[in-house]
Amino acid sequence: MDAATEELKSLLDREKIRECVALLARGEDRRDADLIRAGFWPDSTVDFGMFQGDFEAYLDWVVPGSPAVVVTQHFLGQSVIRLQDAGALVETLVNSYHRVDMGGPQERDIVLGGRYLDRLEKRGDDWRIAQRTMLYDWCQDFGVSADWSNGVMGAPFSAGHFSGRAVGDHSTTFFGK
Repeated sequence: MDAATEELKSLLDREKIRECVALLARGEDRRDADLIRAGFWPDSTVDFGMFQGDFEAYLDWVVPGSPAVVVTQHFLGQSVIRLQDAGALVETLVNSYHRVDMGGPQERDIVLGGRYLDRLEKRGDDWRIAQRTMLYDWCQDFGVSADWSNGVMGAPFSAGHFSGRAVGDHSTTFFGK
């Protein structure tokens, strides 16, 4: 294989890895078991510090997710990808927003910053995570959440689908599910 073909193959593998990590984050935010399942090999393991286990136990933990966490949104940063034959070591920066019902009269906004350390494997043409570890770098509790019932910055929404939520928001129909 010539150098240009090898470089193109490497770029395609890196893009497939980035897409795997991005679709997995979407699956976690939407609590979509199919998207999450597509990001992990069935024999994979996960370690989030507060949860450690095999993939099926993780899937049971994250879907349907805690009813106290009414909205999540994962912001992915750069990924450092080290390809190794049919595997890759990947570190991806992540900030994850959580709207949390702490049992009081108002929900709270909490953001975590950290890094996913993923070991991915390529089986056939598919890249998926074989092992994920979450490293936590910081956490910020922003306090009481904004009241979305009045829209944004005092301007009311023209329809009810603008306010996001973890399950059944407008993006589900947007993507045709």
